[in-house]
Amino acid sequence: MHLNNTKQALQVRDADLSRSAFEDVNLSEALFTDVNLSEALFTDVNLSYSKFTNINFANADLSNCDLTGMRINGLLVTDLLAAHAKKT
Repeated sequence: MHLNNTKQALQVRDADLSRSAFEDVNLSEALFTDVNLSEALFTDVNLSYSKFTNINFANADLSNCDLTGMRINGLLVTDLLAAHAKKT
């Protein structure tokens, strides 16, 4: 299925969309509940002001990311990285 140049809200349930590609797509204010994104690749993605709750980030790899204002359990990630840099 192909959706091109469309502006509509989708509701997808009990679907297998593995190996799908989303390019130049606006998913702002989208809701993801009980979603498997394991082994997904995110490139040039804007997650600013997003909220993550009850997420499995095991073995996730973040690189070349703007972490300004990002918090993990209330702690600023930039502060955590700075404290870690002082220890090494």
